This record gives sequence, C-alpha cells and structure tokens, in this order.
Amino acid sequence: MSEGQRLFIGGAWVEPDAGHYAVTDPATEESVGWAPEATRDQAQAACAAAREAFGPWSATPPEERAAVLARAADHIRAHLAPYTDLARAETGATTGTARAMQIGVAAARFRRYARVEPAEWAIPPQINEAGPMGKAGVMGALAVRQPVGVVTCVTSYNNPWANPAGKVAPALAMGNTVVVKPAPQDPLSVYRMAEALEAAGAPPGVVNVVSGREVAVGEAVVASPDVDMVSFTGSTAVGQRIAEVCGRGMKRQLMELGGKGAALVFDDADIASAVAGIGTTFSFYSGQICTAPTRVLVQRGVYGRLVDGLAAYARRLEVGNPSEPDTVVGPVISAAHRDRVESYVELARKEGATVVTGGERPPLDRGFYVAPTLLADCTNDMRAVREEIFGPVVSVVPFDDEEEAVTLANDSDYGLIDYVWSGDVARAFRVARRLRAGGVGINTVGRNMEAPFGGFKKSGVGRDVGVYALHAYSEVQALVWPG
Repeated sequence: MSEGQRLFIGGAWVEPDAGHYAVTDPATEESVGWAPEATRDQAQAACAAAREAFGPWSATPPEERAAVLARAADHIRAHLAPYTDLARAETGATTGTARAMQIGVAAARFRRYARVEPAEWAIPPQINEAGPMGKAGVMGALAVRQPVGVVTCVTSYNNPWANPAGKVAPALAMGNTVVVKPAPQDPLSVYRMAEALEAAGAPPGVVNVVSGREVAVGEAVVASPDVDMVSFTGSTAVGQRIAEVCGRGMKRQLMELGGKGAALVFDDADIASAVAGIGTTFSFYSGQICTAPTRVLVQRGVYGRLVDGLAAYARRLEVGNPSEPDTVVGPVISAAHRDRVESYVELARKEGATVVTGGERPPLDRGFYVAPTLLADCTNDMRAVREEIFGPVVSVVPFDDEEEAVTLANDSDYGLIDYVWSGDVARAFRVARRLRAGGVGINTVGRNMEAPFGGFKKSGVGRDVGVYALHAYSEVQALVWPG
C-alpha cells in the first residue's frame, strides 16, 4: 500500500495540514498505510467545494449523472483484486467477505443507481375553493423530486466500501454533491472509491473525502453552513450528537444507528435453519454488524436443542488470519474494541449467564481476536443482552408463549432488524407485524436489496436502499397551476 494518502477536495489531491497517521491491520497489528489527518479548515474547504459544484451537477441531465456511476462501477470491478486486499487489511474481513460483500456490493450499488428513476408524477386534478388569488377552478399539480443539496456522509468502520457506496451513489444520482468523512480506522478504501469516481468523470467538487481521528473534523463537516443533509452510520451516542447539531441548522438527517436484533425461535421452527442463520453472528464481520441476530429468544420446548446447535456451530468455525482460505472468523477492528467485547462477556458471567462456548482469547500470536461466544441462561435485563456488543457474541433467553416472545423482543431501546423462525407461516407474519423494528426476517437472515432499510427507536431515522434511498436524498416539490 502507498504511504502518504492525500485528501480529496474540489477535484484535487491535497496534502493534509495535520500530517498522517498509521492505519493498522487488525489481523497482524502491522501498518497498512498512512491516512491523511485533515484540519477543521480543510474539512470546511471540502464542504465549500461541494457547495460550489452543486449547481452545475444538479443541472446535469440524470442520464449523464447515471453514466458517471456506471463507469465508477466498472472501474471498481476492474480493480477487484487490489481493492479486496486493501479492504481485508484495513478491516480484518475474510477475503471472501471483502471481495463479495464489500467491493462487490459497492460496485453493484453504483450500477443500481446508474438506472435513472422517474422523479416526477402527476397528481389528480382537484376542484379548488375560491380564495384570495381568484375564483374557484380546477387545479393541476405535479410532484417533482429535487436534490437536497450538499450531503455529508459519515461512514462506519465495519464496511468501508458498501456503506459509503450506499450513500454516495443514490445521493449523486439525485443531483446532490457529497463530502465523505470515513471512519478513522479504515479510510484508505474510501479514497480508492473517490479515485474510481474521478476516473469515471465526476466533476471537481462533486465528491470530496476528508479523514481524520480528531472530533473537530467530523463536527466541521456536519455543522458547516454549506451542508444541507447528514447521512450517518454508526453508534447511537454519536448519532444523538449529530442530531443535535443538525437540529440547530435544520439539516435533513438519515441515520442508521445501533442494533440488538431479536431472533424469535418458536418450537415448530426448523432448528437447523435457525442455527445456520443465527450462527452468522459469530462469523460475518466477526459480529461487527448492526443487523446481527445477537439476542436470541427461544421457546422452552426447543431451548436445549437450539443452544446445543449454536454451540456446535460456533466450535466448528475456524478463527485466524483472514487472508487464509480456511478462515471463517477474523479479528475485530482494534485492541480497544476486543477489550470492550471481552468486558461484556465477563459482565454476563457476573450477572449469571452461562458461557457455553468461547469467552476466551484465541491462541494466536498477533491480532485482535475474540472467540465466537455463546451465552445461555440469560434474562432480558442483563446488560450483555440489552446493549450492543458489536462482536461475535450471542445471548439466549427462553420464553413460554407468543405473547411473552413479542413482549421480550420489543423490550429494547433498539429496533433495526428482528427475525422470526416458525413453521407456522401465519404465526410468523402475525408476530413480525407486532415487532417494533424497521425490518423483520422471516425464517431467514437474508436481505432484499430493494426493500427499505432503517430502524425504529434508537436504531435510526429514515429509510434507504433501493428507490427509498433516492427518496431519502431528495425533497418533494409540488408544482400547482390552474387547469
């Protein structure tokens, strides 16, 4: 990897005024490269560049904007191997996950938003009552979608390709310009995305990227008067702080925050299917995924079978360097985060949970690893059950009947994605409709990438993905005239 990455501001690669910092490979604890440390002034300059570029870009025909996105997708696919290597090194994701779920999904998202969507529709004519502007008559109307303006995209560390692509692609498609503030742990991949857009012909200032570890950089790109909207993925605590700043400036918000997904497993469920789905928490991004079914609620009749199945599943998983082909579980992002995950396991022990498997540090010489951990005999009031751990840890809580299951599931500050496993399809859909979550997987942990995505409660504000992302990054304008 090259040293001395530069910021991307106004179409130029700019030396960071505050120097560089090392990006660490969480599997080897070695340096991946050097990320630029922007200053507050440089962050504000990026916002100003995006503001200057907004007028021309928003006036560019949608077909031309779409062509830029399509070329960016082609560029990303053409560089799949080096981009995969970088993503694996920055995040600790396995090679397969980095290739398919990071680079592959990012390219697919740029390609998806290269399909131009209708941005206007007729409203049925209506008789207008007489008013101060004239006599009564038939009024015609048309609803059109307008870009919001300059969008700050603050992205998460667990997926430095798919997450920013899911923000940048629909925002640009709708005619917005963007300032991307990557997570400090793995920003280098986001600069490669900026290179792809530059190579695709994105005009100067349409895309800007500024990274840094200092809070001042993030605050600058959120609070800037040049910014009209903030799209954020990250913790609820940071989201609340951003919402306060946005409120003072009346900025639009789209927030995907924390999750503590409840997985309800009824006694008529296909237990093997439930184990396979819930078991992805142990392996997929090493549990560092907000949609993971980490809070498992199991009907007592199948409680033992489910716990035994999950324990056996966890013990079979190969933990190790993500560059090795047999590795299924890689490291978590940092030593500090590993310590945090381990502290929750110890807290669960003290609160009375049984550590069925895991709970210890894998015997590896280097890297920030956490063994896949299963906690049984849990109650819904335990902190390990209620708080987002963001690691390969699953907690299991028993329930007696459907009413108790729904009550336990909804007794949470979070409401991003929940899950229901039942052989009774009518019950599964009935229960799903009662869950206070933005999405519910029924006998699956899979996602439809056109379905709206977002959370209830402290899991977020707004919806994106598919056409819903185009709605999120646009305002509706009504044009009315006498018929």
